[in-house]
Amino acid sequence: MGSTVFFTISEFLQGVSDLYLYLAILTVGAFLLAAILELTDRVSIAVPIAGVGWVIFGLFWLSMFPYYYYDVQSPLQAVLSFAGVPIAWYTGYVLASGRTTLLSVSRAISIMGLIYLTATAVDPLRILLIETVAVKTHFGMELLGYSPGITEGPNGYMSRFDFDGYTTYIVLACTGIGSISVFAGLIASVSAPLKRKVVGIAVVTTVIWALNLLRNIFIGLASPLGWFDYSIFHTITGIFAEGVRTSYFISHHLISQSLSVGVLLLITLFTVRLVPETLEPLEEALYVLTGNEYDLEDAFGQPIRTDGGD
Repeated sequence: MGSTVFFTISEFLQGVSDLYLYLAILTVGAFLLAAILELTDRVSIAVPIAGVGWVIFGLFWLSMFPYYYYDVQSPLQAVLSFAGVPIAWYTGYVLASGRTTLLSVSRAISIMGLIYLTATAVDPLRILLIETVAVKTHFGMELLGYSPGITEGPNGYMSRFDFDGYTTYIVLACTGIGSISVFAGLIASVSAPLKRKVVGIAVVTTVIWALNLLRNIFIGLASPLGWFDYSIFHTITGIFAEGVRTSYFISHHLISQSLSVGVLLLITLFTVRLVPETLEPLEEALYVLTGNEYDLEDAFGQPIRTDGGD
């Protein structure tokens, strides 16, 4: 019975995986079309199309919940994906009710999604990202005195680290492409001088890349070496299995993901200093979340400039 149930869940997750990919493509397509219409001064047509995109976006987050809960087993990501459903649908409602400035958020998400889907769909790019991150992560481990070697992982790429009795491997989510897509898409979507946007994307991408490598090194060593194999952590996680599994849960789901929230907030502050124009979509996002108007330009003491100034 156990194997039958496992097979059923595996089949279910595979179906969900196909579903959220299709929903992601439809979402990005709708938002891109709306952005093109907005830029050509056809806002009245762009609004309903973007509204449909927000409905699909909510379905996308709903489809992600089983993946985060069963496959990734990440409580934080599961909760956030579930919360994304009403937020997306409410954003579409507010947009359709006349707040057309929310098109700036739709435009930003379209570019974020386009970057991420490109990395997902283009095989040479995906392989390059995964294997490059694996090599850099292994180099970091060697600096700390560990050399597990790199072998072919279950995804078919040279991305697995072999420790005695335990292996870890790099997947696309370990490359930081998700966070890079968010900030690069945000910067690219606003109206600002091209030079400042390019510099902003380059700097933010470099920061995320470096921090992500440190995260991979930490998880890649903590898991197989059992850094958190103590009874208190077994109790916290509810995983009464081998120590490496508990260590992975603590290092990845609790420590790294919790720290990521704070780090992303700091990177956001850094981003608005580099490209102040990104304050506009951020103000719109805050309005949706709180129902209040915010003047982030005044709060940060950072003028929104489009004249090419520093």
